[in-house]
Amino acid sequence: MCVAAVAWKAHPNWRLVCIGNRDEFHERPASPLSRWDNGVIAGTDVTGGGTWLGIHEDGRFALVTNFRQPEGPQPNRPSRGQMVVELLEGHTPALLAQMNSFNVIHAEGDEAGYLTNVPEVRWVTLTSGIHGLSNGGFHDRWPKTRQLETALASWLDSGSDDPAPLLAALRAETPDAALARPSEGPEPRFAPVFIRDADYGTRCSSVITVDSEGAGMFIERRFDQHGNAVGDTQITFRWP
Repeated sequence: MCVAAVAWKAHPNWRLVCIGNRDEFHERPASPLSRWDNGVIAGTDVTGGGTWLGIHEDGRFALVTNFRQPEGPQPNRPSRGQMVVELLEGHTPALLAQMNSFNVIHAEGDEAGYLTNVPEVRWVTLTSGIHGLSNGGFHDRWPKTRQLETALASWLDSGSDDPAPLLAALRAETPDAALARPSEGPEPRFAPVFIRDADYGTRCSSVITVDSEGAGMFIERRFDQHGNAVGDTQITFRWP
């Protein structure tokens, strides 16, 4: 039940700002944010070998969320996490139609877009602005998605470069009542931006900023099964 908001060319000071939570089973192993040998900066899903969110120092960015289906993910399908790695490396992923349902936001150079395989593989170019993403369709903006979009817009308007308010927004455990609407979004236990659950919950919060000159920062804050922060990693980088 991941959720993210991406500001793409939405402010003169910032080329890209991304904030997001990765929600996953706590028993599924993951390695912290790090610099890989291939130029990728990302955390690692140890089971699948890929990642859910990352950047490449050549000027690429990608994140994936699953598109929630009633039957759940089907086993033995191509890895969505490996697809993210291929996009970050500058390759065109194969077998997109055979993967479990997904949403992707991908940026390279001066272009960004939304990629999905629901109901078929398609690519939509992103305009400048703030774009939210969770586990529904790209235009099906759940209340918690709009909550993050609002927080990101407020941060941009503030003129600050302090990531603390963005990390605080990702820690919100109470849905915004003003944005909630009946029948929208997932069931109540998955409705908050931050999910505290001993089995399946928020595993990490991420903030990525790239300013107008290409100077970038990637912050990852990790959480245990009780919702306690257990480690931070911060990596700086530069885009062309």
